[in-house]
Amino acid sequence: MKPPNPTRAIDSIRTHVSQSPSFRLFQRPMPLHRLPALASRSITTTPPKHHNPTPNSTVDPTEVSHFNALASSWWDPHGPSRPLHLMNPLRHEFITRCRSTTAPPTPGQKLRYLDIGCGGGIFAESAARLPTTTSVTAIDPTPQVLTIAEAHKRRDPVLTSPGKLTYLNTSIEDFPRPNSDTEAFDIVSLFEVIEHVNAPGPFLEHVLPHVKPGGWLIMSTIARTWTSWLVTNVIAEDVLGMVPKGTHEWSKYVNEEELRNWFAKQPGWGNVKSMGVMYVPGLGWKEVRGSEQWGNYFFGVRKEA
Repeated sequence: MKPPNPTRAIDSIRTHVSQSPSFRLFQRPMPLHRLPALASRSITTTPPKHHNPTPNSTVDPTEVSHFNALASSWWDPHGPSRPLHLMNPLRHEFITRCRSTTAPPTPGQKLRYLDIGCGGGIFAESAARLPTTTSVTAIDPTPQVLTIAEAHKRRDPVLTSPGKLTYLNTSIEDFPRPNSDTEAFDIVSLFEVIEHVNAPGPFLEHVLPHVKPGGWLIMSTIARTWTSWLVTNVIAEDVLGMVPKGTHEWSKYVNEEELRNWFAKQPGWGNVKSMGVMYVPGLGWKEVRGSEQWGNYFFGVRKEA
């Protein structure tokens, strides 16, 4: 067998990059006045009305259609959702790391989770199986994906016990707000979600009331840099085909600094934690310090008790 030809591989990547629809962002001439619209994103903007099926919704119908089309392959560990399956252990690791920065948990303490944008239930199921979990409520606006989640849930008797894992086809805007702190959640998760909504600021405003005082809002997303565009839009989608084309819209990515600045303006929120991660072919997701500035990262923030 002939050894791999690195020159041929590089030429292949160059060809894919040059043919990528997004490559026009780098071609000259490019009017400088267009760059701010592409390179910056306010997380306080209101949802674009032409994208919203209902008033005040941050759900993007295009995103819903895209993920509905992926429903049947959600639980295939070697399919389009493979990166999510491989990332799941890091999700739990990051939650544990965040919670360990505060007072040690009370012995026997049980946690209630709200998983927003749960998809097919990869994280929701794993959280529900933890011995420290009382219940998991998982919501998503994509009906076909939730059908897959419900079917997969029924395979495990532990998950079908009353109140253990509940799926709801709804958006966070339509999900009832808690009437008291006891109805709020210890952990609210947004894994690979915020980069798929129309307006992160209004979206987060709907999320915050669901976190219990002393609880954590945990998310993972992607920084909006040229490096992340190359990795997620060109290499992951166009070259390697790791994820279906159209999964990522680079202009929707949110930088870690933008999240920090936004939460700094929200009273009662602090103790921010972040962790940069990178997908390494053959090894899965690994923590890479500093990569939160240019690629995938986890972000956690605690609601003051």
